[in-house]
Amino acid sequence: MLKKRSVTLKGHATSLALEPEFWSVIDKELSIVGGSLAGLVTSIDERREPDQPLSSACRVWALNRALSAGQD
Repeated sequence: MLKKRSVTLKGHATSLALEPEFWSVIDKELSIVGGSLAGLVTSIDERREPDQPLSSACRVWALNRALSAGQD
Protein backbone atom coordinates (compact mmCIF):
# COMPACT_ATOMS: atom_id res chain seq x y z
CA MET A 1 0.00 0.00 0.00
CA LEU A 2 1.28 3.43 -0.91
CA LYS A 3 1.84 6.12 1.70
CA LYS A 4 1.58 9.77 0.70
CA ARG A 5 3.67 12.61 2.07
CA SER A 6 3.49 16.25 1.10
CA VAL A 7 6.53 18.37 0.29
CA THR A 8 7.12 21.81 -1.16
CA LEU A 9 9.45 21.94 -4.15
CA LYS A 10 10.45 25.28 -5.62
CA GLY A 11 7.51 26.92 -3.90
CA HIS A 12 4.93 24.41 -5.12
CA ALA A 13 3.19 21.87 -2.91
CA THR A 14 3.26 18.33 -4.21
CA SER A 15 2.78 14.88 -2.76
CA LEU A 16 4.73 11.69 -3.19
CA ALA A 17 3.17 8.27 -2.91
CA LEU A 18 5.72 5.55 -2.14
CA GLU A 19 5.65 2.14 -0.54
CA PRO A 20 6.56 2.08 3.18
CA GLU A 21 9.81 0.26 2.43
CA PHE A 22 11.06 3.20 0.37
CA TRP A 23 9.96 5.71 3.02
CA SER A 24 11.90 3.67 5.55
CA VAL A 25 15.14 4.09 3.58
CA ILE A 26 14.47 7.81 3.14
CA ASP A 27 13.67 8.28 6.84
CA LYS A 28 16.81 6.41 7.87
CA GLU A 29 18.96 8.58 5.61
CA LEU A 30 17.41 11.75 7.02
CA SER A 31 18.02 10.56 10.58
CA ILE A 32 21.68 9.89 9.78
CA VAL A 33 22.59 12.97 7.76
CA GLY A 34 19.95 15.39 8.99
CA GLY A 35 18.20 17.77 6.70
CA SER A 36 14.61 17.82 5.59
CA LEU A 37 12.46 15.66 3.40
CA ALA A 38 11.91 18.64 1.11
CA GLY A 39 15.66 19.15 0.80
CA LEU A 40 16.31 15.53 -0.09
CA VAL A 41 13.46 15.37 -2.58
CA THR A 42 14.62 18.65 -4.15
CA SER A 43 18.07 17.13 -4.60
CA ILE A 44 16.59 14.02 -6.22
CA ASP A 45 14.32 16.18 -8.38
CA GLU A 46 17.23 18.25 -9.68
CA ARG A 47 19.15 15.14 -10.79
CA ARG A 48 16.38 13.12 -12.43
CA GLU A 49 15.84 12.80 -16.14
CA PRO A 50 13.17 15.16 -17.52
CA ASP A 51 10.84 12.30 -18.47
CA GLN A 52 11.32 10.34 -15.22
CA PRO A 53 8.47 10.69 -12.71
CA LEU A 54 9.55 12.09 -9.35
CA SER A 55 8.19 9.09 -7.45
CA SER A 56 10.23 6.77 -9.68
CA ALA A 57 13.37 8.85 -9.12
CA CYS A 58 12.81 8.64 -5.35
CA ARG A 59 12.39 4.87 -5.52
CA VAL A 60 15.61 4.49 -7.54
CA TRP A 61 17.44 6.77 -5.10
CA ALA A 62 16.19 4.74 -2.12
CA LEU A 63 17.09 1.45 -3.79
CA ASN A 64 20.61 2.66 -4.59
CA ARG A 65 21.04 3.94 -1.03
CA ALA A 66 19.86 0.64 0.44
CA LEU A 67 22.18 -1.32 -1.83
CA SER A 68 25.19 0.85 -1.00
CA ALA A 69 24.41 0.63 2.73
CA GLY A 70 24.41 -3.16 2.44
CA GLN A 71 27.94 -3.02 1.03
CA ASP A 72 29.37 -1.00 3.96
